[in-house]
Amino acid sequence: METRCRIFESRFLHLFMLFLLSFTPISASVGNAGKVFDEMSLNIQDKAALLMFKSQVRDPGQRLVWVRSGCGNWTGVGCSRWNGRVLALNLTGFNLSSQLHSSLCKLSSLETLNLSRNNLDGPIPPCFGYFWNLKNLDLSYNMFSGAIPNTLMKLSRLTNLDFAHNMFDEMLPYWIGNFSLKLQKLELGYNSFHGEIPEGLLHLKSLKFLDLSHNNLSGNLPDFGQSLEHLNLESNSFSGTLPCLSSSIDSLLLLNLARNSLEGGIPTCVSSLRALTHLNLSSNQLSYEISPRFVFSNRLIVMDLSYNRLSGYLPKKILESSEKSGLIVLDLSHNQFSCDIPLDFTELKSLQALFLSHNLLTGEIPSRIGNLTYLQVIDLSHNALSGSIPLNFVGCFQLLVLILNNNNLSGELQPELDALDSLKILDVSNNKISGQIPLTLAGCKSLEVVDLSYNNLSGPVNDALTKWSNLRYLSLAHNKFNGPLASWIFMFEAIQTIDLSGNMFSGNIPDGIFNVSLHFNNGNFNKENPKVPLLDSKLSVVMGDDLHLNYNLSSTVMIDLSDNMLRGQIPDGLFNLHGLEYLNLSHNFLDGQIPGNLQSMWSLKILDLSHNSLSGQVPENVSSLGNLTHLNLSFNYFSGIVNKSKGYWRFSGAFAGNPNLCVESSGSGDGCQTKARPVEPERAYEEGKEDGPISVWVFSVSACVSFYFVGVVLFCSSQTRNFMFGTKD
Repeated sequence: METRCRIFESRFLHLFMLFLLSFTPISASVGNAGKVFDEMSLNIQDKAALLMFKSQVRDPGQRLVWVRSGCGNWTGVGCSRWNGRVLALNLTGFNLSSQLHSSLCKLSSLETLNLSRNNLDGPIPPCFGYFWNLKNLDLSYNMFSGAIPNTLMKLSRLTNLDFAHNMFDEMLPYWIGNFSLKLQKLELGYNSFHGEIPEGLLHLKSLKFLDLSHNNLSGNLPDFGQSLEHLNLESNSFSGTLPCLSSSIDSLLLLNLARNSLEGGIPTCVSSLRALTHLNLSSNQLSYEISPRFVFSNRLIVMDLSYNRLSGYLPKKILESSEKSGLIVLDLSHNQFSCDIPLDFTELKSLQALFLSHNLLTGEIPSRIGNLTYLQVIDLSHNALSGSIPLNFVGCFQLLVLILNNNNLSGELQPELDALDSLKILDVSNNKISGQIPLTLAGCKSLEVVDLSYNNLSGPVNDALTKWSNLRYLSLAHNKFNGPLASWIFMFEAIQTIDLSGNMFSGNIPDGIFNVSLHFNNGNFNKENPKVPLLDSKLSVVMGDDLHLNYNLSSTVMIDLSDNMLRGQIPDGLFNLHGLEYLNLSHNFLDGQIPGNLQSMWSLKILDLSHNSLSGQVPENVSSLGNLTHLNLSFNYFSGIVNKSKGYWRFSGAFAGNPNLCVESSGSGDGCQTKARPVEPERAYEEGKEDGPISVWVFSVSACVSFYFVGVVLFCSSQTRNFMFGTKD
């Protein structure tokens, strides 16, 4: 028996080898199999349906290259290699527009339909419900509107459905949670769906990924009975308290419930989600203290509890083990925490962004902050922190953003801060910092935004600033800086805002160096009315990627030199900046006339030259500045006539306090009257110093004359003589 088996195996092996050898001549043709299949002719019915679809849509980029009959020659079309039926149609990002034609529904064998990132509009054809074999349907990033047709409940094999970023404005279909027992991914975000979440969606066992963010959904936030991995309900109107989501305790990776109306405390059961990597509960109405048992696993990467009403102490322990921490972003800003910054935060070694601003934090910044060597962004602004800026910040050598404004910090800027050579944003405004700007800060060559305003800094502005070649925003306002303005102060190519107001700068405004900045000379900006410069630092964190810093600098293109002691004439070059929107030179001692090239500032919206000693006539081309909304030339020495018909009536009070200026009344024809310029206290003091000797001489003469006159009158009185000399008549 054993011998027979061996003979059989031997013969079988030989036959198998002969089979392989006989197959060898055919192998050459197998290499061309792909080409044969690519040349497989499209099914006639499907080909006609596609050509009809092409004729119905606008294709400005001519992306629909559909020629010949071979399936491989039709862009975005995938078909069966056996019968030529279309199985997949992927036209994402083709810039197609128009409504969908029902001819597309004749592709009855479709398994994947992707029309995302186009400009398609109108309703979804009801006949889409006849794609019996469809598994993936993506119509995201279009302009589809109306209701989702009920016929789509027939798509029982669907695993992925994406209608995000459209204009649907009806209630979620009642059947959306039970039409396909294979549905794993449902994305309906960025629409206008309203109403509550259908009950069936809460128990669909196959569902792993649910995104209903940025809609108008409401009702109490429900608990979900399936094992979810991704739950995003951001920017809706859900109310009630936070659910525990216990069915997803081992699976949920991302939980985003931001920008809703959730209230109450944060239950400790949320920290039991062991797989959680991203938690965002920001912008709700959550309150009370955070429990000490609110401790997450070391898998947590991002935690954002900002913009709530949380109070009490900051949680000392956030993760099970700080040594194995993977936490990258911690945002507890805009709450009501009142305590010192816990030292435990300095042990979160992987931390790249720390936001604790807009709380009631006290005490000093921990000196061990330099332990966070991966830190890129730290914002401790709008608290009551005291002490000095820790020198150990230099340990955070990857730091990009340092925001400490609106605290009670004191001391001086340390020269060692030049080690932060990657720093882009430095904001220590509204503190009590004194001393001078260290020369060594020239080493911070990456700086783009610097705000040192509202402190007690003094001395001249040194040349260290010239090394900040990427500077976009500079504010030294309301300090005690003095000396002349350096000739390089306006020579930064990327500068957008320069604010030197409220100091003691003296001398003339440097001329001839205003045409360097691209912002000052580019008049193509289309912005809203000027507003107070606002620095908004925000982060965009993508799961699995490193931290990406995106900050939005919302600021007027402006130059503010007001409230200093500048003298001389206004340089012509300053009035030749096409892109400048805000110019304030008020409260100085400038003289001469307004430069005649004012019409070149066509982007100008605010011009304030008040409280100077400017003279001459008001240029008529001021009224030609169509964007100008605020004009103030008051308290100068302008002369001549201001004709209201030129449009100056738009600027109420713009010419007050000019004694030789005639401002015509609108339509009266009665001419005008001039009024003496009121004496300003600061100028009275300045003029008093010049007229002092004359005033003393006049006072002395008038006093002697008055004394002589009174003496004569008294001596001529008999009663006075009798009293003084004791005589009797």
